[in-house]
Amino acid sequence: MSTLLRTPDAIKSEVQNRYGQIADENLQIAVADSCCGPSSSASSCCSTDSSGSCGSPLYLGEDLTELPEAAVSSSLGCGNPQAIAALQTGEVVLDLGSGGGLDVLLAARQVGPTGFVYGVDMTDKMLELARTNAAKIGATNVEFRKGELENLPLPDNSVDVIISNCVVNLSPEKENALSEAFRVLKPGGRLAISDIVVDGDLSGFPVSEAQIRAGLSWAGCIAGALTIDQFTHLLESAGFSEIDIEIQHRYNLDDFLGDLPTELSSLEPTVVQNLVGRFTSSAVRAKKQ
Repeated sequence: MSTLLRTPDAIKSEVQNRYGQIADENLQIAVADSCCGPSSSASSCCSTDSSGSCGSPLYLGEDLTELPEAAVSSSLGCGNPQAIAALQTGEVVLDLGSGGGLDVLLAARQVGPTGFVYGVDMTDKMLELARTNAAKIGATNVEFRKGELENLPLPDNSVDVIISNCVVNLSPEKENALSEAFRVLKPGGRLAISDIVVDGDLSGFPVSEAQIRAGLSWAGCIAGALTIDQFTHLLESAGFSEIDIEIQHRYNLDDFLGDLPTELSSLEPTVVQNLVGRFTSSAVRAKKQ
């Protein structure tokens, strides 16, 4: 898709189409299994065996048992927000771009029955999948709402913590998305998200930054990635303080080669590695005073 076609609406349509297809595939899994309730077969639930479709390596520190397989297999994040959010019993949590509901269901365990977790997603099929997954395990302290990051369907000052997993980079209007996140957080609330962030910039290559981004996939979480400086600036502009962006993983050729524009496939491998190495999975933390 050319840059001329990448209006905000076109980008959202690209993202919705991709994640709608993923949701459709996992809805078939969800309907097929009788999963994870007190009377269900253990074979239809996720195990800690990372050799299967469940047990994502991003969540090795989490207990994925008794979660629907369709919740775990539909998760396409770049990190583990559970590991950075330090959720507490009784907190109200919002998951941006909640997808099949994995992070919502994990957070619901941590905040307990006195807490509550909202998931917001703009894709109808993902919302259907998430609600199906939540119903299968009898989660009563969760709710999934349709909405966009740039116009969140929650009131001001209503949540303690915002989490997300590789979602802010999907927004074509990140300034509005971060301003909305700030709006719905309570005073003293915190942002704790995993996202793809560019370390440094995308200059110094045989092709321009515009050409690089034009050839990358928005739905694949790459083309819309902010630099650390850009992310910090937008968070400050939204009103956040105590901003910390911690690089947790630096990507390599095996991670991104299939998503690179064709103009880069003929470059020297060391040049391409230098390029993809600037893309990182990072933990982004900030507070609302």
